Amino acid sequence: MQHPDWLVWAWREFGVHEVAGSGNNSRILEMFEAVGHAAIKDDDVAWCAAFLGACLERSGQASTKSLRARSYLSWGAPIEEPRSGAIAVLSRGSNPALGHVGFIVGLSDAHVFLLGGNQSDSVNVAAFEKSRVLSYRWPLDDGVPVGSIDSNSNSNSNSDGEASQPAEADLFALALRHVLEMEGGYSDDPYDPGGPTNKGITLAVFARWIGEAVTAESRNRLVVRLKRIPDAMVREIYRTRYWEPADCARMPAPLALMHFDAAVNHGLTAAIRMLQEAVGANVDGEIGQQTRRKAAGAKSVETLMKYAELRRERYRTLKHFWRFGRGWLRRVDATLARSGELLNVQGSPVRTPVGARIERNVGETERNRGNTDMMNENSQATPAAKWWGESMTIWGVIVTAAATVLPVVGPLIGFDITAEMVKQIGQQLTEAIQALGGVIGTLVAIYGRMRATQPITRKSVAVKL
Repeated sequence: MQHPDWLVWAWREFGVHEVAGSGNNSRILEMFEAVGHAAIKDDDVAWCAAFLGACLERSGQASTKSLRARSYLSWGAPIEEPRSGAIAVLSRGSNPALGHVGFIVGLSDAHVFLLGGNQSDSVNVAAFEKSRVLSYRWPLDDGVPVGSIDSNSNSNSNSDGEASQPAEADLFALALRHVLEMEGGYSDDPYDPGGPTNKGITLAVFARWIGEAVTAESRNRLVVRLKRIPDAMVREIYRTRYWEPADCARMPAPLALMHFDAAVNHGLTAAIRMLQEAVGANVDGEIGQQTRRKAAGAKSVETLMKYAELRRERYRTLKHFWRFGRGWLRRVDATLARSGELLNVQGSPVRTPVGARIERNVGETERNRGNTDMMNENSQATPAAKWWGESMTIWGVIVTAAATVLPVVGPLIGFDITAEMVKQIGQQLTEAIQALGGVIGTLVAIYGRMRATQPITRKSVAVKL
């Protein structure tokens, strides 16, 4: 039987295996290069789509040039009956963003046999349940080139006709750059249940991504690898865990940026619920046609402001707000400002909330465990200022001074309050009042310092007589 050319190329890679330890198999790196990802120099990056795409490219067929298995759901044309050499796109777990892809080389009643890459870390033939198959694909018969889903899907417009909407790949790159600025680098905060984290990727997520378990024996080794996680792997994790499941590519650019940051920061379901509330859709935690329609037609400025306020309200309900709250709120302000820049490009500026001072490079690291909100605040950015009269710390100092200093200083300036009080109520009561006033003032000052979130600034006060 005559095999398709791409299947011939695939068999040539049979047996190629990842290199254990710190090394990398150059054959796998060549697959990344063949589909336009030459920057990847680590064979730990998921490579089933790279293998399949490289075989297509080498045979003269256009691939999607994506490292996402599910990108092949839009490649070529669907076929009802699988055939040798056809592409099978499979689900992987319950996450709709994950998948697997390979070439069909055999069938049974319950299974499809695929020649694929990254199957137990190698190129081999493995059996998969047919119930996992999402689609069988074959090249278009009319010779029309099959382009990349990354560059051609939702690339230059949205449903309300904004011609200035960035291409999806450019928009994702911009949103990811913003999120990485917010997340910062490596940290291992004792208050963070997620433990070691680098670029917002927790040790648990990293371990699952590369197919390993975190155990007492493997933990230190995995931490070392997490500290040097490749940028390409970071991009793919963010794309498959947040960007795609949150449906960001279908949204106007400003809303996509806000929603992506929320999905990373709050968890996917929580972010979708806030999005739905902000755009006036039914709040069910799932993105459907109504949510997409509402998001596309929402007034950008009002929607962004409402979304931002929903995020602030959610943060304030969290038990760790006392520790991380200032960093969380600064992150919302920074995201709102950057979304506003995208609105400015599209001709409809957004206004930053009065009194808010946006810090661009806040360097915070948030930990997302499903739908749990937790963040490690590493930033020393300056928060917004407030009037000194609103400071409980200052009022505490004033009360303390009034109770302990005036009785001593008063007689020197002709205000002998102590002597008069001694004549009326006695020296012991005077001392008691002073002591009580000092204690109250000190406690107020301490409490004010603990709850302070803003520096002091002057405020003009006009008095009319």
